[in-house]
Amino acid sequence: MNTDIKLKLAKRLRELRKKHGMTQEELAEAAGVDYKHIQLLEGKNPSAAKIDTIEKIAKAFKISPSQLIKF
Repeated sequence: MNTDIKLKLAKRLRELRKKHGMTQEELAEAAGVDYKHIQLLEGKNPSAAKIDTIEKIAKAFKISPSQLIKF
């Protein structure tokens, strides 16, 4: 995953998480992923997200994976 896409996904995750009034910890719990993974995905130098992680996070937001990566 190239850096531009990772940065766009990081921004999108932060926006959706804040829109839903969730902390990183709450999102991690709802998605069934480790809190530190959410931190890495939203960070200034974000890590790449695997498809299964995108699906879990989208489900936590009650949206489709395609809506999550719409940027």
